[in-house]
Amino acid sequence: MSGDIPTGGRIRFLGVVSRLVLALVVIVVAVVAARLLERRRPAPPTRDAYPVPAQLDRQDFPRPDAPWLFVLFSSRTCDSCGPMALRVAALEAEAVATVDVEAQADKALHDRYRIEGVPMVVLADADGVVRAGFVGSVDSWELEDALAKAQAESA
Repeated sequence: MSGDIPTGGRIRFLGVVSRLVLALVVIVVAVVAARLLERRRPAPPTRDAYPVPAQLDRQDFPRPDAPWLFVLFSSRTCDSCGPMALRVAALEAEAVATVDVEAQADKALHDRYRIEGVPMVVLADADGVVRAGFVGSVDSWELEDALAKAQAESA
């Protein structure tokens, strides 16, 4: 068999094969490295599914002179909005105004504040700065706790 391929041709053949093997190894390593780097790439930042407004215009709501305002953004088609309306209304006091802004009845306010999910409760101070926000059904104690914390922070 050594007589079939001249020695010089065999050396060239082995040189070509070794280059092809080397190129194949480099390609495989590059593909593996790219896949590993792709897996390590951090996930994109999360976005709140239903963002809570950061600021309210107190003139849009009843009793703009009250130091605190709870706004419930709700909808007639929302099963948990009814119980939330009762919880929010129970917080009405001299220093706390409450209002239920129903989507069909006051679409303009839902649009203005870009409300995308209900029920949503926001607690705003006298300047309209939202001090707490809740999306979904929450217990009365959570609303009361948010008010107490906001009042303590502003004192």
